Amino acid sequence: MSLSPHQITALVVATSFAAGLNVYATVATLGLLARAGIVSLPAPLELLTHDWVIGASVALYLLEFVADKIPAVDLAWNALQTFVRVPVAALLAYGAAMNLSPGEQLLATAGGGFIAMVAHSGKTAARIAVTPSPEPFSNIALSLGEDALAVFVTWLAGRHPVWAAALVVLLLAIIVILARAVVRALRAMFRGAERQLQAVFR
Repeated sequence: MSLSPHQITALVVATSFAAGLNVYATVATLGLLARAGIVSLPAPLELLTHDWVIGASVALYLLEFVADKIPAVDLAWNALQTFVRVPVAALLAYGAAMNLSPGEQLLATAGGGFIAMVAHSGKTAARIAVTPSPEPFSNIALSLGEDALAVFVTWLAGRHPVWAAALVVLLLAIIVILARAVVRALRAMFRGAERQLQAVFR
C-alpha cells in the first residue's frame, strides 16, 4: 500500500496510541483486518498478517484480558507491559515509515514510542486510581473500555488514518490535562501536610 507522508504520520500516531493501551489487541486487529481485506497496510507491516503473528497476539491478548481485570494483578501486569507496549509501538512506527527519509523514519519511531508511553502512563494512572475500590466492577469496566478503544482506534487508523490521528490528539490532550490536574492536587496536598508539620514542631 502506498501512503502519503501525512497518512503515514496519522497511521503512526493512531496505532502507537492503541498499542500503548493494548499492544496485543492492536497487532492482532491490524493483522486480522488486513487478512480480511478490510484495511491495507504499508508493505513493511504485512508481516502482521502471518498466522504465527496473529496467533501469538491473540493468545497474549487473552492472557492480558484476564490479568488486566484483576485488581492489584493488573498493576503488576501493566508495569511489565511498559517494556512491551512502548518498544512494539516504536517498531510499528518504524515499519510504517519505512518509505520516508531516514530522518523522518527516526522521528516517526521516536514519536511512536513517546505516544505509546503517554497512552500507557494514562492507562496505568487510571488503574492506580480505581484499584483501591473494594468492588471489581469499575476495574473490569475500565479494562473493557480500554480494550474496545484500542480495537476501535486501530480499525479507524486502517480505514481513516487522519480521523484516527485527530481522535488520538484529542485523547492525548485530555490525558495531559488530567495529569497536570493530579500533579497540582498532589502538590497542594503535600504543601498542606508540610504546613501542618511545621505548625506541630513550632
